[in-house]
Amino acid sequence: MPVNILPTRLPKGISDSIGRTVGGLGITPNAISLVGFAGNLLAAWLITQDQLLWAGGVYLFFSALDMVDGAVARATGLASPYGAVFDAVLDRASEALVLASCGWYFAERGEQVQAAFAYAAIFGSIAVSYMRARAEIAGMSMRDGLFRRQERVGLLTLGLFFNGLTVIVILLAVLANFTALQRFWMLRGGMREEAPS
Repeated sequence: MPVNILPTRLPKGISDSIGRTVGGLGITPNAISLVGFAGNLLAAWLITQDQLLWAGGVYLFFSALDMVDGAVARATGLASPYGAVFDAVLDRASEALVLASCGWYFAERGEQVQAAFAYAAIFGSIAVSYMRARAEIAGMSMRDGLFRRQERVGLLTLGLFFNGLTVIVILLAVLANFTALQRFWMLRGGMREEAPS
């Protein structure tokens, strides 16, 4: 049974209000996506500098822009297939860079096992998104799963804030890869149902 822990969008009233306000300033959704990516680059750099608390705050703030760009796109009528792909690519790159910086952080301390889990978490996070992309190509919706991007962002932020990066990265690696397998199983089931008998 799919589990949805956190919402993927802001409540409609709040989303519309933010979208109109920010859009009224002439800021485009793609510009917001770029700013979010730049902020996550900063978070990744802060992790390599052992500034985990600051990295957590920066990561959380700029990752939250992922909901704002969509709100602006809908409120201003600028939503487009290209914008959706552009946003998705930057989201994946942002997450991969932040997790790679965690791998760097551990490797610099000689903690090779933790570094390996960080890279496994990168694989899992990309695989989760890939399963969704493949499902959409097949004409299926795939937004469900135990551990989606918003849960991964929330958990990693907690690890950065509370100096629990080792435990969090291990959890990310295990749960992200489990979610990829979960989505693969859901995709397999959906394709079997749609296959002609």
